Amino acid sequence: MILCSDREHTRPWGWLCVECLSDEQVARYGRFAQEPSPQELEGFFRLDEAALELAGTKRRPHNRLGWAVKWGTVRMLGTFLSQPAKVPPGVAAFVGDQLAIADPSLLAGYPERLPTQHEHAREVRALLGVRDFEDGELELRQYVAGRVWMSNEGPRALFDRAATWLRRHRCLLPGITPLANLVTEVRTAEQALIYSVVDAPVTPELRRDLLGLLVVLEGDSVSVLERWRTPPREVNGRGRKGALERARDVRGLGAGEVDLWRVPPVKLAELARYGSSTHAPRLRKLVEPRRTATVQATVRHLETASVDDALTLSEVLMSTKLLARAARVDDKAKLKSMPRLRRAPAMVASAVSVLMDTPVDAAGQDGEELAPLSVAQAWERIEKVVTRNELAKALVELAEVLPEGGEEDAETAWRAQLLDRYATVRGFSSLLAEVVPWGETVAGTAVIEALRELPKVQARRKPGPEHIDTGLLVDGTWRRLCWATRCWPRTG
Repeated sequence: MILCSDREHTRPWGWLCVECLSDEQVARYGRFAQEPSPQELEGFFRLDEAALELAGTKRRPHNRLGWAVKWGTVRMLGTFLSQPAKVPPGVAAFVGDQLAIADPSLLAGYPERLPTQHEHAREVRALLGVRDFEDGELELRQYVAGRVWMSNEGPRALFDRAATWLRRHRCLLPGITPLANLVTEVRTAEQALIYSVVDAPVTPELRRDLLGLLVVLEGDSVSVLERWRTPPREVNGRGRKGALERARDVRGLGAGEVDLWRVPPVKLAELARYGSSTHAPRLRKLVEPRRTATVQATVRHLETASVDDALTLSEVLMSTKLLARAARVDDKAKLKSMPRLRRAPAMVASAVSVLMDTPVDAAGQDGEELAPLSVAQAWERIEKVVTRNELAKALVELAEVLPEGGEEDAETAWRAQLLDRYATVRGFSSLLAEVVPWGETVAGTAVIEALRELPKVQARRKPGPEHIDTGLLVDGTWRRLCWATRCWPRTG
């Protein structure tokens, strides 16, 4: 709780509650909390031609300084100080340089008599077009109301916004308490209006269902809403099924079908954030229409969040339990074949080396040309390194271990391992197609249609080619594998 004065800063701070403000806000409201920066001096205290002319009409240097300081102070702070002589020294020096006054300390002689100050204030107000607070109060209320609707700013931020608006629109700042009260009043009224707008389209049936989420059912330890707010953490089939069922139940309530076009998304997000972090017993104690509006916004948020959680969990499950495991199984099969590959390639390499090192045309000792090397002669040389039987056995072992098609057949083997694990996700594919509100681009339309039709294909005992479009999505290696296992998506 901050205690401050209800009067202008012409008087010391007294004792009055301004609960929403910080100590720093109170300290700088309508005051110089510190020396202005060079940018602030240039922006607010650089006298224009009209100000220099009016300041020059004052006979005494301290009056010229005092008038110019008032001119800059009301522009920067939005108010007139009762003691202009007590401004920061940098301000007096900056203004004095413009008025050719070498000694800024002359400002201390600026009279504190009210008639002189009022006369100077009237001149400054007329020159700058400064208005009283009451003249701009209605506009300020409209501005604050708009900020409440379009942002999630709290009372402190709105108070600073209001003070800045008054200075920018050349309205004198009121006492700190009237302005704080105005901000609180407008914010409270607009928040109540937002609750009413969110609550108005809710049907009685939906309202009953929404408020029922706050009740702890028999046999449960928490309310349904609190259970829905907890994302799934088990990275397994049971966790994925629970995530999809959670998304289905949340969407089945129908909160997202309520038309709330008048409420900005930022306000719905603010309500959902409060509803997602507050315990159900406290939500039950909220008064209407805030209670229904909060639960409604929270469930709408959960519709998206639950689908995101389910898809994230599905992605993790697919990558760790399906894709990665299929790759590990394929790698293990390759490792098992490694011992058989150690000796056979060495034999083949030895035979090929003999052939590579032997010239095509042999030459005699005297340089005479001889006939080309025959196959029998080549074998004679090879068998000195490895026998024909050993080489034939090595070739058989290589043929058994290595795929005939190279990389393509290796990819086929991995896909076959992947298909063997299809049962891991088969039980959830129907739920995935039912729960997730899929959207697609033109290129992805066929994939989404196939996913939506997949439950029908799975329901058939023996699906055949007539139930699918094998040429669109299932081609190449996948066609052979899926044909063998009778597992296809349908595209329409």
